[in-house]
Amino acid sequence: MDTDLDTLATALYVTVDDLLVRRPGLAPWRPVVGMKPQVSDSELVTMAVMSAILGFDDEARWVRHVRGNLRHLFPYVPHQPGYNKRIRRLGPTMIAVIEHLAADTTVAGDDVLVVDSTPIECARSRETVKRSDLAGWAEYGYCASHSRYFWGLRLHLVSTLHGLPVAYALTGAKADERTVLTDLIATTPTLTGGGRTLIADKNYYGREFESTLAATGFTLLRKARTTENPRPGTRLLKPLRQTVESVFDTLKGQLSLERHGGRTPTGVIVRVLQRLLAMTTAIWHNNHTGQPVLRSLTAYDH
Repeated sequence: MDTDLDTLATALYVTVDDLLVRRPGLAPWRPVVGMKPQVSDSELVTMAVMSAILGFDDEARWVRHVRGNLRHLFPYVPHQPGYNKRIRRLGPTMIAVIEHLAADTTVAGDDVLVVDSTPIECARSRETVKRSDLAGWAEYGYCASHSRYFWGLRLHLVSTLHGLPVAYALTGAKADERTVLTDLIATTPTLTGGGRTLIADKNYYGREFESTLAATGFTLLRKARTTENPRPGTRLLKPLRQTVESVFDTLKGQLSLERHGGRTPTGVIVRVLQRLLAMTTAIWHNNHTGQPVLRSLTAYDH
């Protein structure tokens, strides 16, 4: 099978379309009577993934690009307002597609996982913060990795070493990473069963927290804090700990997560899901075509 963007788009469209035929409840509700949409939900999901892979963070520019260059894949392209309205309703569908594609890979059941969170900045000026629809959810927080304060949210991500998303959550910037991880383990079926190693940074600490992880079958591997004795397995951390930073770099650098452009809770959620789905799609397609680096987007970003 080829590994170019058209092939990936075709494979994704067929897979999503088959999934929605089998499980129509995953698609947004639509009245029985009325005009039939000229573009299907499967096509819109495919378009959303392609826009993230190609680095388009502006929907108006993306719609113009599709009209001018991708008509062989999408005969009908809605105008930007209609595209935006339809995409914003596809959040639950994207979640289902992420789960479906992830389960259809050979790395979904890996025994070693990584966890961390990263800032999702939503505004910079004080005036924007005061009038933003995200106020009350987004908040000021501190990013130790970049030594800076920001106003926005945090994306908490549990993934395989290949970068395949296993569980994720969007929270306020000040949310406790340990509490979020505990909730993710409790509510994500694919994290049940135990017998896995979880690699984290020094913020995932605490006797009670580690006891909770152990009770759910997870072995926590992290670097010791300055007040702690050396922890077992530390020598394994250096080559593996950088993995989660590399995953976030793919999301932010190649998939333009930092330039999400969301101005409402629904808008931010869908745009984050769009990037997670794009990365999952690339891993899924690379896995099925036998590529050596599953998270590589090189064959699709042009």
